[in-house]
Amino acid sequence: MRVYDSLARSLVEVPSRPGTLGIYVCGPTVYQRVHVGNARPFVLGLWLKRWLGLSGHQVKLVANITDVDDRVYEASAKQQIPSRELAARATQWYREDTDDLGLGRPDIEPLASETIPEIIALVQELIDREMAYVADGDVYFRVAQYPEYGRLSGARPEEMIAQEPSELKADQRDFALWKAQKPAEDFAWESPWGAGRPGWHIECSAMAEKYLGPEFEIHGGGNDLRFPHHENELAQSRAAGRPFARVWLHNGMLELDEEKMSKSVGNVTTLRDVIDTWGREVLLVYFLTGHWRKPIDFTPEAMEAARARAERFSEVFRNASEPALDGAWERFEVALEDDFNTPAALAVMHEWRDHELLRRALGVFGLESLAEEAEAPADVVELAEQRQAARAAREFEEADRLRAQLENLGWEVRDTADGYRLVSTQ
Repeated sequence: MRVYDSLARSLVEVPSRPGTLGIYVCGPTVYQRVHVGNARPFVLGLWLKRWLGLSGHQVKLVANITDVDDRVYEASAKQQIPSRELAARATQWYREDTDDLGLGRPDIEPLASETIPEIIALVQELIDREMAYVADGDVYFRVAQYPEYGRLSGARPEEMIAQEPSELKADQRDFALWKAQKPAEDFAWESPWGAGRPGWHIECSAMAEKYLGPEFEIHGGGNDLRFPHHENELAQSRAAGRPFARVWLHNGMLELDEEKMSKSVGNVTTLRDVIDTWGREVLLVYFLTGHWRKPIDFTPEAMEAARARAERFSEVFRNASEPALDGAWERFEVALEDDFNTPAALAVMHEWRDHELLRRALGVFGLESLAEEAEAPADVVELAEQRQAARAAREFEEADRLRAQLENLGWEVRDTADGYRLVSTQ
């Protein structure tokens, strides 16, 4: 399987080694309900795990939850509740909402707050290697001493400006590994440098190493994380002597009016609202329609189109199965093996009327439910039977009235050679 590697800036073969293939995906920062854009890397990670598993790999998927961050403190202060309480509450919302996608869970979902000892140890190692320095309770990474800084993102160190300006920095390009507790922050952890909490970037380096080891195969996340977050992860981990991730996958962002969806910008639609409005199947089909590396417009029109596609799949199973042509599954495989091209795979699937084959493909994406027929309730069946009797008695006006009544209840009655069939239209 080939995927586009942001570090190599080219298509590369998915690396493999004896044993488990490790994937780390950056999850959300939890301080409110996650937006639908946060679901894209979550979904992509689980789809990749499924597909690679079907291809014979043993895959371990780790997707973190950032529950220690500036935004957690800021939001909790505004709401006048403890920061750890808000983080725990928002973590639960995230798990509930992503559960409803029906794809299962990553193998491990570490919390930053539960990885503090490993974070402190990694920071201390960077200090011992003279790649980091202490400044009044903060600890900063020395960007100038890591010559490959900028390789992942293309950022040029000589053109960089401060990520977080501070008078404590020896060089404004340096970034925080540990932050001393500020007066407005209601919670902190003890460290050799005083009470405080980790910087954002070091959290992921420590969590990835804890659960996948010093080297693993794939690191994923949104394209907005390429710089500075992933650049900083790569720099600090390799400066500490870890090979770290071999391949970097960056998914495109969901966009509203050509502006990326972001909680910090405020143009968000929550995952909860989308699932409640459209249903999980429509959302998953919507994600399939866009190549994972590209931005994708999030509009009512795009969701309506995804709903129509989902309905087309369901319609296949309401009719007789027709054998697919030889090589049909191989064409599907080729699409996914070539940079996980889901739009191409989707186009192949829409050609099929073969129930077994289509059900198998839908299962890759957690869409088996589109192959299931809803069972009509007893009152709907009774109306259909009355209509059947009216037709037999040639009372066609009554039969039409009953058909309309069924339609109002969300059911289409289809006449067949041996009777009728009820199809849900909801």
